[in-house]
Amino acid sequence: METEVHQPNFTYLGRTFSGLNITESSSAFSDCNSDRSGEFPTASSQSRRLLIACASENSDELIQQLVSDLESNSIDVQKQAAMELRLLAKNKSENRLKIARAGAIKPLISLISSTDLHLQEYGVTAILNLSLCDENKELIAASGAIKPLVRALKIGNSTAKENSACALLRLSQIEENKIAIGRSGAIPPLVNLLEAGNFRGKKDASTALYSLCSVKENKVRAVQAGVMKPLVESMADFSSNMVDKSAFVVSVLISLTEARAAVVEEGGIPVLVEIVEVGTHRQKEIAVAILWQLCEDSVTYRTMVAREGAIPPLVALSQSGTSRAKQKAETLIALLRQPRSGNAAAAAARASDVSF
Repeated sequence: METEVHQPNFTYLGRTFSGLNITESSSAFSDCNSDRSGEFPTASSQSRRLLIACASENSDELIQQLVSDLESNSIDVQKQAAMELRLLAKNKSENRLKIARAGAIKPLISLISSTDLHLQEYGVTAILNLSLCDENKELIAASGAIKPLVRALKIGNSTAKENSACALLRLSQIEENKIAIGRSGAIPPLVNLLEAGNFRGKKDASTALYSLCSVKENKVRAVQAGVMKPLVESMADFSSNMVDKSAFVVSVLISLTEARAAVVEEGGIPVLVEIVEVGTHRQKEIAVAILWQLCEDSVTYRTMVAREGAIPPLVALSQSGTSRAKQKAETLIALLRQPRSGNAAAAAARASDVSF
């Protein structure tokens, strides 16, 4: 890509823009670092001028030229175009629609399938930022983005994996996409990211799993992929800043018999009891809800929870927690105090219409 800069004019792709008056310290671009996309430490002065120019009446032409560059035979030109489009989509919400309407989505998806990991990363990031516009999500999915995003989630560099998880999360906000994403193989690599990623990767993976696992078949996939091990480990580590997110994912999965067995097998009962004892108000409430579902139809699990010393912290919670936490704690205490009574206590709890 050939770019010439002349003061006070800016020439880009043969077109000259004047009166931009940009300095390196322009506060308008102080946050060009995307919190989702850390691959560009700073935007170049050329990029900054381009972004300002695109706020003008020439933005449509410039966006169209960048879209054309995505299909260049030069990887460097493709990278530069994807970078500029990513920045435009990140910093101006109205540009997300303009870029999509200019036909960028399909060539960006093609970049996601590139064997060049940096080019793949730029394509993933641009698609993520375009997906922040609700109007684009259906088009992105319909254009075939799901499978390439899943592939990047599996084999991409760390930023590509994290941004793929975020993009899939955005697409999963359309209900029918949840099944398509699960059937495309997204769940196992999300579990891998949850287990082995950095903090941001773990956070992105857990949020995506929470959304996708509202569908039963994805719950089964997640449990089969071994999701309970990293979830229980994260809940046990109060310094991880992942206790809440992990507990919410467990709460979505725990309705499955296989999930209940897995959380017990991974040592989840003592972890949940500890959360009830020393967690925050929200953590205590979600932990009690999980324990209630675990114990509802299982005398064995009730006995295990009671032997773990759950009743004293539950009693304390029933006296000092939030109104919802108090109600949940009281119902669970009733179950634990009748560990050999079959399902009578559970039936009584259901009859009282307790909301969990």
